[in-house]
Amino acid sequence: MIKAVNIHKKYQDLEVLKGVDLHIKKGEVVSIVGASGAGKTTLLQILGTLDKPQNNPSTSLIINNTNVLSLSDKELSRFRNLNLGFIFQFHQLLPEFTALENVCLPGLIANKPKKEVEQHAKELLQYLSLEHRINHFPSELSGGEQQRVAVARALVNRPEVIFADEPSGNLDTATAQSLHELFFQLRDKLGQTFVIVTHNEQLADMADRKLVMQDGKLLI
Repeated sequence: MIKAVNIHKKYQDLEVLKGVDLHIKKGEVVSIVGASGAGKTTLLQILGTLDKPQNNPSTSLIINNTNVLSLSDKELSRFRNLNLGFIFQFHQLLPEFTALENVCLPGLIANKPKKEVEQHAKELLQYLSLEHRINHFPSELSGGEQQRVAVARALVNRPEVIFADEPSGNLDTATAQSLHELFFQLRDKLGQTFVIVTHNEQLADMADRKLVMQDGKLLI
């Protein structure tokens, strides 16, 4: 599903990633842990095509049999929209749109039929126990409800991989536990692959594999 080879990243003189190799299988839930500054989020952003590694002939990044480093910016944007989903610590819902409208956005950006997108969005919100909140605005939802809306938004285009960066970092303990369990339900029901950066040891230990980053490298 994901094969990354020799991933380096520098910001001016600061080398953040120092030759990371990583292979993630379809349907796998992988957590990435490590101290602040270890390079976890930078790696996640590169795997999620939100950033690019240093240009190096021995570097490659294959996602779902596509060499994403060879794509043009336009091709990469479309690939990201159709194949990848993202969940962040802060839900990043648009405040002027309802829960349903927020969930529909990736599908509408992909120029999918509005009726089809809305139907799938409603099904996801119902699966996430939010069917009674579809017409509410983010300011009218609890933190846990907002994050579940963000999960539905990440899923609406049926992506191959979900990337999550501290997805429960802004939630209370009970709500965080519910969100963690939801990830595994989604994997079992929909076959989703999850790559999760987290400081939450409970979530990290639930994963199929826990990878530890230190000083820009994955520890073996």
